[in-house]
Amino acid sequence: MVNPGYESFFTINDSLKMENNSNQKFYWQIFKYEMLGTGLLLLIGLSLVTAMFGTGSPIVKLIPYIGYRRLITGFLFGGTGALIAISPIGKVSGAHINPVVTMAFFLFKKINARTALSYITGQFAGAIVGCLPLLAWSDIGRSVDFGATTPGTGYLLTTALLGEIITTFTMVSLLTLFLGYRHLRPYTPAIFPVLYSIMSFLESAISGTSTNPARSLGPSVISGQWNGWWIYWIGPVTGAFLSTLVMSLYAKRITEAKLYHFESESDLLFRQKNAVHVPETSITPSNQIDA
Repeated sequence: MVNPGYESFFTINDSLKMENNSNQKFYWQIFKYEMLGTGLLLLIGLSLVTAMFGTGSPIVKLIPYIGYRRLITGFLFGGTGALIAISPIGKVSGAHINPVVTMAFFLFKKINARTALSYITGQFAGAIVGCLPLLAWSDIGRSVDFGATTPGTGYLLTTALLGEIITTFTMVSLLTLFLGYRHLRPYTPAIFPVLYSIMSFLESAISGTSTNPARSLGPSVISGQWNGWWIYWIGPVTGAFLSTLVMSLYAKRITEAKLYHFESESDLLFRQKNAVHVPETSITPSNQIDA
C-alpha cells in the first residue's frame, strides 16, 4: 500500500512500478534515479571546482589562499550529495551516487547483484551525461580539466593511491557507523559536508579526494585527462572493501541500502527477501556494540 502522504514531483506510479517489477532482471527505476542523482552531483560539484580553481575565475582573486577554497569546495560538494540524499531522488533510489557505496551495501548483503548492477550502471552513465554541460565553462573549465582528478604534482602515484584508500575508507566507515545506529541514522547525510571539507583541505593536493570512481570517470571522458586513472578505481574500491571488513559488525544493524528516507514504500527493492531485521535491543551480550 502506498503511503497517502507521499508527495513529491515524482509520481506515486514510480514507486508502484518499482514494487510490481521487483522480480525483473534490471531495475530501470534505480538506473534512472541514480543516473539523475550522480549527474546532478557532478554537474554542480564540478562547477564549484571550476569556479574555485579555474584560471581566470574571479573567486581565485577573491579567496587567494587555496586552503580556504579547498575547505569551501569540499563542504559545498559534500553538501550537494547530502541534498540529493534527502531529496525525492533519495527517496526513490536511496541516493548511493557512488559505486563503492553500492559495493558496500552489496557486501553487507543489503542488496543483491542485479540490484547493484542497476545502481552502478546508472551512476557511471549519470557521471558522463552530467559532465557534458561542463563544456560550457570553456577555457576556465579546460584549465582544471573540468574537474578531473589527477595525482598531485610532486607526489608519487603510490602516495595518491594511498590517499584515495584512506579517504574512501573513512567515508564508508562513517557512513556505516551512522546507518548502524537508529538515533544517528536520520543525520547520515549531514556527515558529508563536514567530512569532505576536512578531507579536501588535508588530502586534495595529493590525489584530488575523489573517493568515487564515477566522479573521476565523468570529467576524464570530456577532458581526455587520464593521468593516473587507475588510482581512482583501485583506491576507492580497496578503501571501501577494507572498511566493510573492519565495520562488518555493524552490518546487521543496517536494515536498508539507503542514506535517508528510511521505511518508505519502495523498501522492497532495498532489502534482500530473506533478510531478517535484528532489533538493536535483541543483540546478545556476546556481540553487543555499545550505542
